Amino acid sequence: MSTEEHVWRAHVVRRLRERNRKECDNFKEIIEQNNRLIDHVAQLKADNLKLSVENEQLRSAVSTGGTGSNVAIATLEKKLLAQQEELTELHKRKGENSQLIVDLNLKVEQQRTIIAEKEHSLADQQTNNNRLRAEVQLLHSSLEELKKLNNTMLDEHTALQLAFSSLEDKLRGVQDENRCLLDRLMRYKSKDADKLNEENESIIRKRSAKLKRDLEDAVREPSSSSNISPTPGPTPMQRTSTSPAQFVGGIIGGDDDFDEATINGAMEAIGLDDNEYISARFTAGEVTENTRASIDALKSTGYLGQANPTKILMKFEAHENESHAVRWSPVERMVATGGADRKVKLWDIGKNSTEPRAVLSGSSAGINSVDFDSTGAYILGTSNDYGARVWTVMDNRLRHTLTGHSGKVMAAKYVHEPIKVVTGSHDRTLKIWDLRSIACIETKFAGSSCNDLVTTDSLGSTIISGHYDKKIRFWDIRTEKQADDVLMPAKITSLDLSKDCNYLICSVRDDTIKLLDLRKNQVISTFTNEHFKISCDFARASFNPSGLKIACGSADGAIYIWNVNGFLEATLKGHRWEEDNNKNRIKPNTAVNAVSWSPNNNMLASVGKHKRCIIYSDS
Repeated sequence: MSTEEHVWRAHVVRRLRERNRKECDNFKEIIEQNNRLIDHVAQLKADNLKLSVENEQLRSAVSTGGTGSNVAIATLEKKLLAQQEELTELHKRKGENSQLIVDLNLKVEQQRTIIAEKEHSLADQQTNNNRLRAEVQLLHSSLEELKKLNNTMLDEHTALQLAFSSLEDKLRGVQDENRCLLDRLMRYKSKDADKLNEENESIIRKRSAKLKRDLEDAVREPSSSSNISPTPGPTPMQRTSTSPAQFVGGIIGGDDDFDEATINGAMEAIGLDDNEYISARFTAGEVTENTRASIDALKSTGYLGQANPTKILMKFEAHENESHAVRWSPVERMVATGGADRKVKLWDIGKNSTEPRAVLSGSSAGINSVDFDSTGAYILGTSNDYGARVWTVMDNRLRHTLTGHSGKVMAAKYVHEPIKVVTGSHDRTLKIWDLRSIACIETKFAGSSCNDLVTTDSLGSTIISGHYDKKIRFWDIRTEKQADDVLMPAKITSLDLSKDCNYLICSVRDDTIKLLDLRKNQVISTFTNEHFKISCDFARASFNPSGLKIACGSADGAIYIWNVNGFLEATLKGHRWEEDNNKNRIKPNTAVNAVSWSPNNNMLASVGKHKRCIIYSDS
């Protein structure tokens, strides 16, 4: 510090000397001239004094007498006058020089003031410079520490990269081995399935032929009804899974030769629907007058009065691999699907096009659910990358990305259209988002992973969520209070509301579907079947638009349709079989993950683990 202080002091002295030299040089000649004038004035004063003495002497000489002296006196007087004029001029110049000196002194004072201010500023700058030097030293030391830490992190990253490469190689080996084992297993299962199918088809052909003969005989001989004794009263209807064949079989009594599969197979073989079959049995005398009331009651429930979408309208490969979600547009004959290939695709069913109308991208992981707003203008998708996204249907653009969960997001619904969205995640929380600010405005801590959720109306006053801990939770966002939970026998995979928001269906991992009356918060019915198995933890069930039927996919590749009164109406098997290049039927990985009923017509869309989307219609 002493060396630096000496340097800047010497610099200041040097600058002051240079300034003094510049300012003095400008006035040096004036000062010298002034000094010469002062000397000259002094000399003139001496001469004037001398002349005055001489003048006095001459005057005294004149007074004593003499003519020659007059001339000398006149000459001296002229000289004296000239000297006086010169003296006056010198005094004038002296005054001007004095004024110039005063002005220069004022300028010097001003320059001194400026120098003092600059010296003060210089001191401040020097202090600031010292402080900045100290900060630079600290930053240098911090930079060195960061460089050391960065080198350490690079070394760790290299080590982890090597470990990752090794594990990836092992994973590829295990995957190849697993693929080989799966191929062998599929071949064995295909062989077993072919053998089993041959045996089943042989048995069904025999039973169908026998049943066809019996039905034809019964139709040709209507008079035989009087010779058949009436059977006991109708079997009471129970709220369990029942097909038309099971129901009628229960009414007319047991028959070991005619089980449900046989009757349904025979009806399909001879082209009879449910009404024709029951009428034939009634005409033959097998259904008595005592059972007519039960059949009428069955019709009055809508069981026999509504057609089921059993015919395949379209079949196409929706995604590159497994499909997870499907949803109908509320205003168009359009379906949205989401899959493990990280895309949401829109399909124009009205045009029977097997090419997607649009592909919505932006997700970095598989899609778990899709949903439209009530106008069909926006589509909402959730993903395994811990986020949810909103696209516009008109221009297929990504509008919003909602990130904030710490686990995969399983479901999302509009709460206050089109302003707010609620999402449910595996991180055990529900989040409410404001789409105007694209920010989370409220987080609800459920304590368990959320698999699905629904909202009771367009304002989303109540949110209903289904969780891994077997509970259905009710959230009132107006009071921020949670209502009583409803406990299910197993973890919940999906929820769906009826159109009037009075009933809720809940698919449960114990391979049942529960129907709840939300006015009582009670389970009022259970739907199940011996072959029905929930396919996965996010399998989706769906109400039809009238709220009278329920559809859900199964792990065996079938879609089961129940009436809300508890009867199994139809089993759709479009996902169960497909044809190879040689037109041979093969059994793929057939599990059905999600179904969705069209809100505007009697059509059903379904997706599963084998890429395909199938659209069923009733005509």
